Amino acid sequence: MSAGSAATGDAVAAGDERVEAALEHALSLGEVGVQVAAYLGEELIVDAGAGSVERGGEPVGTSSLFSVFSVTKGIVATCLHLLAERGEIAYDELVSAYWPEYGRRGKEATTVADVLAHRAGIPQMPPGVTPEKMCDWDWMIAGIEDAEPRFAPGTTNAYHELVWGWIAGELIRRADPANRPVERFLAEELCGPLGIDSLFLGVPDSELGRVAPVICDWSPQPGANPLFDESMPLAVFPGPDVHNRRDVRQGVHPGAGVIMNARSGARLFSLLANRGSLAGRRYLSAERIASFAAPRPDAETVDRVMGWVAWVGIGGYWLGGESPPAYPLLGPNPHVLAHPGIGGSIAWADPDLGLSVSICHNWMQPDPVQGSADPAVNPFLELAAAVRAVARERS
Repeated sequence: MSAGSAATGDAVAAGDERVEAALEHALSLGEVGVQVAAYLGEELIVDAGAGSVERGGEPVGTSSLFSVFSVTKGIVATCLHLLAERGEIAYDELVSAYWPEYGRRGKEATTVADVLAHRAGIPQMPPGVTPEKMCDWDWMIAGIEDAEPRFAPGTTNAYHELVWGWIAGELIRRADPANRPVERFLAEELCGPLGIDSLFLGVPDSELGRVAPVICDWSPQPGANPLFDESMPLAVFPGPDVHNRRDVRQGVHPGAGVIMNARSGARLFSLLANRGSLAGRRYLSAERIASFAAPRPDAETVDRVMGWVAWVGIGGYWLGGESPPAYPLLGPNPHVLAHPGIGGSIAWADPDLGLSVSICHNWMQPDPVQGSADPAVNPFLELAAAVRAVARERS
């Protein structure tokens, strides 16, 4: 099929008119290249690609890799929960119990739960951050240890746009008995056992040729909220200028740096959709996963960084539901666990259906587009509906 046409390639849902029509609709609304994949229980029921890896480029295949930005947070949160399941870390424990150097300059009272729920009070990136310094783990950790909270830990919802990943990633390394860095923990404890072969926190040389470039038709500008700008500085804003760099693609950015295909993202979120058990092995208890649907404290208050109500749960995932309105693609089910990424990427798990879905793409949607509940504006609403329709028939 030609670049820019809806093509399922080696898709599991090949020939499903609803999926193909939804992919065409996404392209008509500005998308360049799109992937969607879904698991129902243990079965891969959708695995489709459409469009091209870049404008005028090769067609998207189901093996193409895409930057998914903050979808990364849902993946890294799952790593942390795996350690909690094993008794290696406790949500109500102080961060400094695992990472003593963190506990200074006003951060002493911060708990692991505060970090997960974006209530640690330090949403700002270290001053002077650049793409090169962001790729230097030790520089980032030293900057976090030296940070002073903008808010008392545990008192305010302030979404940690980028820095969250390094806090959670260092906690994982410190709590892991083997002291593994987060990218190795993810590879060895989740990707390997779950058969996930195309999800990378630091893309190896051999896979760089599969990565679709990030495409953006708008330029980030300083906003009205200085705290948002501190949380996601223009120097490292997740867009083409930063995330198309080789060093950034190969660096470890556990808040916004995973590069993957949709099939791999859906497989990882299927662990949540299947209530913690896959392929005959239990990773997380069903009770623990059910607990993640509890909203964080003060959940219906305006987030100090985002400037609107961010419907986030205590486990670090974004939640489905209707009040306040959840992320548009997630539907009314309050048990849905998800994580969106800037520009429109998303993955979610619906434990009630046993359904997990991942949508990857290369065009960064403007904020009004990805936040819209109108399928004539949001390219992915019809795609989500088509996947659910396939799932209903398969179930």
